[in-house]
Amino acid sequence: MKVVAFNGSPRKDGNCTLLIKKVFEELEDNGIKTELIHLAGSKIHGCRACYGCFQKKNKQCCFQDDEVNSWISKMVEADGIILASPTYFADVTPEMKALIDRAGFVCRANGNLLVRKTGAAIVSVRRAGEIHALDTLNHFFLCQSMFLVGSSYWNIGVGREKGEVEKDEEGLKTMRMLGQNLAWLLKRLSGCYQ
Repeated sequence: MKVVAFNGSPRKDGNCTLLIKKVFEELEDNGIKTELIHLAGSKIHGCRACYGCFQKKNKQCCFQDDEVNSWISKMVEADGIILASPTYFADVTPEMKALIDRAGFVCRANGNLLVRKTGAAIVSVRRAGEIHALDTLNHFFLCQSMFLVGSSYWNIGVGREKGEVEKDEEGLKTMRMLGQNLAWLLKRLSGCYQ
């Protein structure tokens, strides 16, 4: 089993990465492979509504000028997907929005490629707006007919500067529980639990 996480933060080693790694610790303790992909530094652009993915049905976005097609392939190959973003004006980063729009179109155009996979959203926040960002990420999973994984509270961590989420004890506890819940569900779906 494998879970791939996409970090939508422009900072590769910021708070989103720290939150993802807390989830990964639980997954790895349960024998689940993990992979972290940073959207930072990529030249990803949004969906251009050309509908070429619906015409070609080749499991790819028509645009080959960025890494989105390789990321879609990683989503399709994985058993679970984590999408993480800091809160930007009460929503996700533009890079994350571009990824979910383009991946969403391609997956739907090709017979719902992500159906019955597991999905978990993670949001880091300085002060407010995180619920809307969390909702944006969760809508991607729900629109793909995926199983949404939650925790003991909203999947958020509070902190602005790099590393500040490590002071958010409740946020870290939430991430650990999220990892445990994700591992449990993946094992249940694979038949490891009776």
